Amino acid sequence: MSLNPTDLRQTLLRLRAQQDPADCRRGALLMRGRLFTWLNSYKKQWSHPDRPIHIAAFWALAQEPDLQPLLQQWADDKQLRLSLPCIVAENAPLVFKPWQPTTPMKSALFGVQEPDTLEIAPHPDIILVPTLGFSRQGDRLGYGKGYYDRTLAQLQAQSHPFISIGIAWAVGDLSSYSYHPQAHDVPLDAVLTDKGWAVPAPTFTS
Repeated sequence: MSLNPTDLRQTLLRLRAQQDPADCRRGALLMRGRLFTWLNSYKKQWSHPDRPIHIAAFWALAQEPDLQPLLQQWADDKQLRLSLPCIVAENAPLVFKPWQPTTPMKSALFGVQEPDTLEIAPHPDIILVPTLGFSRQGDRLGYGKGYYDRTLAQLQAQSHPFISIGIAWAVGDLSSYSYHPQAHDVPLDAVLTDKGWAVPAPTFTS
């Protein structure tokens, strides 16, 4: 099926909205479990004992997979540091601000919840990326504003090592569509859906 990016986004948004809420709750629970398991493997090979692992997560909007319970759990882990994305200007990369369960929050552009602080977190080691559509090669279709593409491209330009993991519903699989990423799109390292890893995350050996 061939659709332009605008129509494709609308199609995926409609498919997402039509999902059964109970299935979404179960799917989000499975996704949180798989992320938790994968991160435990990542922690075992972490080579910087002098600093915690920085995870840039996101605060789910309506109909996005709910990661908040996992963030609450991770917040108790001294080996981890959490942050959330913040929009500082149109057409600019995101910045990440530290988050803990006690952090004051504010509603920002597009209704996104952001930490209400001026503090900026260091560059992340792992970035969880809200993903509307995805290919099995790691291509990501977002909401069309380009914030994450600019952010990932900036980190790559600065030669900062990180792992990007798309968080998506399985209905966002672009395999049945004629989709071609644009030149500025930055592919993801992995994609996790309610049906499992659509693009496998990096594996580590002990």
